[in-house]
Amino acid sequence: MTKRINIGGVTVGGGAPVRVQSMTTTPTVDVRSTVEQIVRLAEAGCEIVRVAVRDEADARAIRTLRDHSPVPIVADIHFSADLAVLAVENGADKIRINPGNIGGEAAVRRVAECVRSHGIPVRVGANTGSIEQEYLQKYGRTARALVESALLDVSRLEKYGVEDIVISVKASSVPVTVEAYRMLAKRTNYPLHLGVTEAGTAENGIVKSSIGIGALLLDNIGDTIRVSLTDDPLEEVIAAKRILRACGLEKDYVEVISCPTCGRCEWDCMGLARRVERAVFGIRKPLKIAVMGCVVNGPGEARDCDIGIAGGRGKCVLFRRGEAVQTVRAEDAETVFLSAVHACLEENGRSRLEEDTKEDD
Repeated sequence: MTKRINIGGVTVGGGAPVRVQSMTTTPTVDVRSTVEQIVRLAEAGCEIVRVAVRDEADARAIRTLRDHSPVPIVADIHFSADLAVLAVENGADKIRINPGNIGGEAAVRRVAECVRSHGIPVRVGANTGSIEQEYLQKYGRTARALVESALLDVSRLEKYGVEDIVISVKASSVPVTVEAYRMLAKRTNYPLHLGVTEAGTAENGIVKSSIGIGALLLDNIGDTIRVSLTDDPLEEVIAAKRILRACGLEKDYVEVISCPTCGRCEWDCMGLARRVERAVFGIRKPLKIAVMGCVVNGPGEARDCDIGIAGGRGKCVLFRRGEAVQTVRAEDAETVFLSAVHACLEENGRSRLEEDTKEDD
């Protein structure tokens, strides 16, 4: 089990739940826009947010951000010990630095003493663009080089008494990323921050991130994750939540299953599945819903679902735990089914379907 650390009241490692992170895309000094984005991310399930610190104005803005943010703030700093110290002094809950480019031994010591005195953790690590020259020459752009480079950064901080450290070893290659984290997990008990760097746009990046992060989580490796996408960071959070759910690491949510459909499907199964999934995404209740294309196998395949629907020629069947409970005309199916789902959720007082389903695709 990894060491447990505290990031602004959010525990990471040591058996705590795997935490979801993202990074803002707004200029940090634009406090209003940045807070708005942080709030949206938090509402989607983000638990820790990182902001870029490019200059003194960004570093000082962290004070106001921290006062209005619903989640801990991590300051991302490169090349400047001054900015790292300023960010910490302005309330950053954690900093992300590269000790190798922060300005030399004296700078590392200064930053280390600052974070230690403020009692906040540090994330260090390597990606394939920041491997220490020594290891790059010795091992090339490999998993071994990433791990050795990251552990060198750790030792630079440990030298000055920093003990709350999170490590990452990211590559744009999924196999290299997975190999590096597996190797690192055997050599340290510090919490690990998972991600596939430079994964690309949502279309490709979600696939790469799901494979890489998911494989590691299923190996019980990883304490916090970020899905890195060239897209709205909200998409990162949504993808991260779905990865956790697919890995069985989040139980308190509404799961929607649906079949791929085929030539037997004679109603808008795809459209209803999308609308239901969107409507229930943020609801925290262990409920399982099925939207199936036809009645041939639908109820049987979804026997373990709390509620489901399957279509046929001109009609649809609503079922509970695989047993048919109501038959309705196809044209009425969506209205009746959403009402039934709403009733299931209302039993726990957590439904927002009435509002969310007003808007069509």
